[in-house]
Amino acid sequence: MIERIFEIIQKEDKKNPLTDDQIAAILNIKREDVTQFRLKNNIPDSRERRKPYLLEDAKKIISKDPNISDRNLTKQLNNLGYNISRFVATQIKKEILKDKIADNLVQQSTIKNDNVNFETPKTAKSLLSFKEIIGSEGSLKVQISLAKAAVLYPPHGLHTLIVGPSGSGKSQLAEAMYNYAIESGKFNENAPFVVFNCADYADNPQLLMAQLFGYVKGAFTGADTAKAGLVEKADGGILFLDEVHRLPSEGQEILFYLLDKGKFRRLGETESTREAQIMLIAATTENPESSLLLTFRRRIPMVIELPSLSERPPQERYEIIHHFFSKESFRINKSIIVKKEAVRALMLYDCPGNIGQLRSDIQVACARSFLNSLGGKSSSLTIDLSDLPNHVKMGIIRVNKRDPEIERYSNEDIMVYPDKEIKLYPKEDRYMLPDEIYQFIEERFIDLKRQGLTKEEIDKILGKEIEAELKKFAVNVKSNITISKKELTNIVGEKIVNAVEKAYEIAKKSFKNLEDNLFYSLAIHLSAAYERILSGKPIINPQLENIVKEYPVEYSIAKIMAKQINKELEIQLPDEEVGFIAMYLRTFSGDKEITKGRVGVVVLTHGHVASGMAEVANKLLGVNHAVGIDMALDESPESVLERTIEVVKRIDEGKGCIILVDMGSLITFGEIITKRTGIPTRVVGRVDTVMVLEAVRRAIIPDTNLDEIADALDVDKTYIGRVEGIKSKDKLPKAIVTVCITGEGTALKIKKYIEDVLPQLKDDYKIIPVGMLRQEDIEKEISKIREENEVVAFVGTINPGIKSIPFISVEDILHGTGIEKFKKIVNLEKENPLKEVIQEDLIFHDLDTSMKSDVIDKLVEILQDKGYVDERFLLSVYKRESMGATILKGGIAIPHGYPEHVTKPAIAVAKLKEPIYWEGELKADLVFMIALKEDSKDYFMYLYQILTEEQSINAIRKAKSSQEIKNIIIK
Repeated sequence: MIERIFEIIQKEDKKNPLTDDQIAAILNIKREDVTQFRLKNNIPDSRERRKPYLLEDAKKIISKDPNISDRNLTKQLNNLGYNISRFVATQIKKEILKDKIADNLVQQSTIKNDNVNFETPKTAKSLLSFKEIIGSEGSLKVQISLAKAAVLYPPHGLHTLIVGPSGSGKSQLAEAMYNYAIESGKFNENAPFVVFNCADYADNPQLLMAQLFGYVKGAFTGADTAKAGLVEKADGGILFLDEVHRLPSEGQEILFYLLDKGKFRRLGETESTREAQIMLIAATTENPESSLLLTFRRRIPMVIELPSLSERPPQERYEIIHHFFSKESFRINKSIIVKKEAVRALMLYDCPGNIGQLRSDIQVACARSFLNSLGGKSSSLTIDLSDLPNHVKMGIIRVNKRDPEIERYSNEDIMVYPDKEIKLYPKEDRYMLPDEIYQFIEERFIDLKRQGLTKEEIDKILGKEIEAELKKFAVNVKSNITISKKELTNIVGEKIVNAVEKAYEIAKKSFKNLEDNLFYSLAIHLSAAYERILSGKPIINPQLENIVKEYPVEYSIAKIMAKQINKELEIQLPDEEVGFIAMYLRTFSGDKEITKGRVGVVVLTHGHVASGMAEVANKLLGVNHAVGIDMALDESPESVLERTIEVVKRIDEGKGCIILVDMGSLITFGEIITKRTGIPTRVVGRVDTVMVLEAVRRAIIPDTNLDEIADALDVDKTYIGRVEGIKSKDKLPKAIVTVCITGEGTALKIKKYIEDVLPQLKDDYKIIPVGMLRQEDIEKEISKIREENEVVAFVGTINPGIKSIPFISVEDILHGTGIEKFKKIVNLEKENPLKEVIQEDLIFHDLDTSMKSDVIDKLVEILQDKGYVDERFLLSVYKRESMGATILKGGIAIPHGYPEHVTKPAIAVAKLKEPIYWEGELKADLVFMIALKEDSKDYFMYLYQILTEEQSINAIRKAKSSQEIKNIIIK
């Protein structure tokens, strides 16, 4: 099969390469299998495979006609055999022109751009600022050219966003841009370069804002005096904001105002404004479109994308390795010999932390070798395979990744010598071991030697100590999401924290490599267990017998820890609870690899709550396990189902996923997801932060299974509706029967879904769930129900086959078509309330524009002029746009702002003369600007009904006037 996939890719049309879906369809296999093969063999996706051919042909066309329109470029490329949209052609054109402008900018002394002439103070060749960046003349040449262009642009440079994965060199590029600005004479020699990492204060937005913009006396508790912020300190220079996606939306708004007007206010200031002239350089590891406000992004014209280490050529990776060993040689003032086996491993291993992690791994190896060299007479260090961290050693066995070029760079030892000219990285670099590490090793070695220990004994003791230090250091390469003990005390109480601290100390004596996460997880767990014991509730651990047998060491230590906890809390932990503690020890003792195969946790809610609850649970437990899916109020069930399926497939580790939902309308997802993917799921129809916390706490223990977690969470089955008895025998009540052959539980979930979607049914109709394992049992039950009720419809996963009663499938219900059938069957049609919120003067007919932002601005302007929204509504619309697409199928966009900025409910409408790009490659020609309050749900339900009716939408598109559009909508 692998050969067939490779053969198909080799023979595909280079101008229109096959997608993974298309290849999978040809071979009748899963798309995931194709994707896995492609990634394993370093084969780019279809877009990347097409790009070199597309780029070459587009360059030829643009060179002949530099002013060619996007439409004509698209047409000419498609005439050459490509099958692309105008969006793709536009992006290619931008890339070509951007590269051209950047190259011109640094190669000429005078450049003309948009009729503005400006001169570069010195020629680019005479400047050395970017020379330290490996790849500046290779894979990073375009990025460096863009960086130079941004610095030189008049009058004060272009604000720049650097995008790239963690450790790819964003901070180094920002510093080089500053040095270039000084060196080129663009900025004054004394111009400040202020660095701020937004992640340092991400958990305290007020303090973050205070650091950035300053504050006045009394702005918040503890603000005894006024203080200038970093923006003021950066006046006349460059402000570098790292991890800018962690800046709250309020901070982005203030920055937007600063970049737009050059003005800002300190925290607590209400009257006066301050001025600052800065060039902003921001960096992020996230997708800017989803993590930054649209208004903020529009004020940052230059975006520079840095590649990951795996995308850099072997020659540059070798140069980077050589460079970092040279730095370590200078730090310890010793020459270093790196054996070729170690070089090969460093060249080949997967390095998810990119250049930053590569640097830290090299420093770990040097520290280990330095330890081994103490007591010897050698003036140099030798780095061999044994000195490398374990994950680096694995690179040596990656035979499939070897190629002649990599072998060429790992065929001989590396030798480096102390170089007094070498420039060290700044102290605050989080990827850099502190200078004291070598001093610590030296002093500790001398101390142990004085105690009379042999070299072998010293190496063993000091080796373990330094291993622990290095492990702590390595954690800095990754994001550290654990919270402080003070914050934990606020959650579980001082008594629990004190008890866990003493138990944790006992564990540390037996497990030298305990992870800090154990402390937090154990505290949260013990808090719940303590409450259960005090209230007399039983503690059940179905894995107890297996734990005692399989993990005797962990269980014996857990018994000692439990004894200490009993003493501190004055309780008696049962054996089942001792078993749980042993499971935590097994999970978080670094001596063993964590067993793979944990239950996934998905939180799914309406509004923007799920991601917040998942983040809190992950943070409290020091993990990154729960995934939140926020369902927009206007998002169709079909859309969120597809998103949920993708998440479940991504996070499943072989033990299934538990899905916590906030409404019965989402309960049926579990059965559908399992049916489509084969992944076991359990759905719990209620959710809060405490429940998510409990789900994650249980799920991160590898020995628990899906049913155990779900049963523990769902003990009271609150999501289940109950069948009410017949109230009158004079006239049979009308009823809808939800039916499922796999059991009553699913039928109950379907019932709850219908009640959520059509709450008005409950006044006139009973919804009766039926679930049997055999067809004949269902028929008997339905016959009995029909004797006591007038059944008007069946809904479910199986059609009972009674011709006089219509059947609607669950899939139809979720897709929306079933709901419309339902309304017709039960006659739910009422007077359309939209005539109250849609007026003729709020409708634009054949609006001529090509920009999404122009449409938004126009519709909000009319709403504000007519008094329907306040002046903050526009910004809230752009905020909402930054969270995700507001476009439906069929070219319909529904932008909307926050209800608190709505004075009076209204909906503005624009029928565009030509479709415009709204989100990615999706176009819109009908735009409904929704300005509704929180209690205006009925308006939206009626609007959504119209938007999903093809006949109505086609009529709106054919309408000749605003009056006609209004009539179509309200009638």
